[in-house]
Amino acid sequence: MNETDLQLKSFLLDSRLISKADLELAESEAIDRESKLEDIIIGKGLVTENDLRRVKSHMLGIPFVDLKKEKVAKEILSLIPEPIARKHNIIAYRRSDLGLEVAMLDPLDLEAIDFLKKSLGLKVLPRLTDSESISNLLVQYQKSLKAEFGDIISREAKMLGQNDGTIEDAEDLKKLAEDLPVVKIVDSLLSHAILQKASDIHIEPYEKELIIRYRIDGLLHDAMILPKEASAGVIARIKVLSNLRLDEKRLPQDGRFKIDNDNQRVAFRVSILPTYFGEKIVMRLLPDSVSGFTLEGLGFHGPWLEHIQRATKSSVGMILVTGPTGSGKTTTLYTILDILNQPDVNISTVEDPIEYQLPRVNQTQVKPEIGLTFGSGLRALVRQDPDIIMVGEIRDKETANLAINAALTGHLVLSTLHTNSASGAIPRFLDMGAEPFLLVSTLNIVIAQRLVRKLIPEKAEKYFLSPAEIKELAEKINLDRVLQALIAEKIVPENTTWDKVPFYRSLAGNDEPYSGRVGIHEVLDVSRAIKDMIMKNATADEIEDQAKKEGMMTMMEDGIFKAVMGVTTIEEVYRATAE
Repeated sequence: MNETDLQLKSFLLDSRLISKADLELAESEAIDRESKLEDIIIGKGLVTENDLRRVKSHMLGIPFVDLKKEKVAKEILSLIPEPIARKHNIIAYRRSDLGLEVAMLDPLDLEAIDFLKKSLGLKVLPRLTDSESISNLLVQYQKSLKAEFGDIISREAKMLGQNDGTIEDAEDLKKLAEDLPVVKIVDSLLSHAILQKASDIHIEPYEKELIIRYRIDGLLHDAMILPKEASAGVIARIKVLSNLRLDEKRLPQDGRFKIDNDNQRVAFRVSILPTYFGEKIVMRLLPDSVSGFTLEGLGFHGPWLEHIQRATKSSVGMILVTGPTGSGKTTTLYTILDILNQPDVNISTVEDPIEYQLPRVNQTQVKPEIGLTFGSGLRALVRQDPDIIMVGEIRDKETANLAINAALTGHLVLSTLHTNSASGAIPRFLDMGAEPFLLVSTLNIVIAQRLVRKLIPEKAEKYFLSPAEIKELAEKINLDRVLQALIAEKIVPENTTWDKVPFYRSLAGNDEPYSGRVGIHEVLDVSRAIKDMIMKNATADEIEDQAKKEGMMTMMEDGIFKAVMGVTTIEEVYRATAE
């Protein structure tokens, strides 16, 4: 039991909110489950959450504030973006000469407090509060956002004589897009997304409202809802930033722009699509570079990491990364390119789209409308004296054959395929007309991957699987293979059995126990035995069975490995690998 729990135990007994016998039982359970004492006490209903918070207020020497009926000025409330407030249960409610007073459910969340100090440049004074107070303040966010954003846009539209927000004239649109309030609104949308580490922003017009959603850790969340009148100004502003046509509303448009945010340069890839109620915008957020990414940081480990490192040291052949859209394939390829990017090699790519800009790498954007396809671009690249070639995606017979020929003629080729497994990439290549003997001569390694959300250690508790859960797991994976990998990498001691293998899950009451994502992988090393099977036109299942015999862990097995490490949860692995 840690020092905080010992202090809490003493304060609870002094306050007589709980009997000594009940407290000892809760303490014993907290030790057995390796959980916080306060979580057990609340979970068993021995003390109410609000009473416990008042006790902690005395214990920590942090003032308790009751804000159930408090009205907060919008300029104070808006200092902390709503997504941050919801995720960390931290809301600004008063500013004085001493600093910014913030109401919190967990005043020991030092990470959130330090973040606010740095981002706001103010002294942050934490105050303990209860759930009802937080709920009251969160409701005020919706009113504040509508007041700040909706009314401004509505007023601007009315100034142009268009109460419904449907402004058609290009000059009027340009005027609206450059107007200061509209600029402020879009800047807020972008900065909130960056703060929340969103991967995408969805701006969706409907009959009576404009819905803004952020994709965070792979899942979409509502960020704000604006009046319909907001559409014209917001869309026009984003078109101006992306250098797109303001008066084109019937056809899709694609663009790109960059902004600087707290010494961080972020690129936005913009896609605009006409829908029934107006133009929908999706913006993909991309760091301006992949510097600092490592294979270990992406989730590769053990002998499978060694297979990839060995493949990258080859001067010829092909490295493939497979998986569905949004599984992190491009990030893996860029990370490998960043490792290979040395002054003594020439690297050229053909991509659609160019997601990251790499220094000293010659990157070409595919433009099918003028005949610049993956095939024609790759054909031109091989005449540019490259050592390493990256093809964004192999999707047809021409590109497949050109990639194989490039790998045969002294180049290292990196590319992606849309298949569900590593073994599935081989029959997919053959279906596109590749000759088996050429594929055998060029294919070095195939990586398949998915992304899972990372569990926040402070919001997780350890537990062990029941016999029924172990049986269910055994029906999905090879338990022996995963256990041997855990022992080999010293995650669990030797002679451990599955009933003693720890897993982790969210503590009760945590709505957002995840932050960030990491890859789960299967790495198929193209061995001599697998090459023989390719020559015999073996199926994907047969190739996978052979790879497993040679030690390959499947994506689900790698996910379970990471769940034991506490990186993620079993539920998240099941979600990511469901077919």
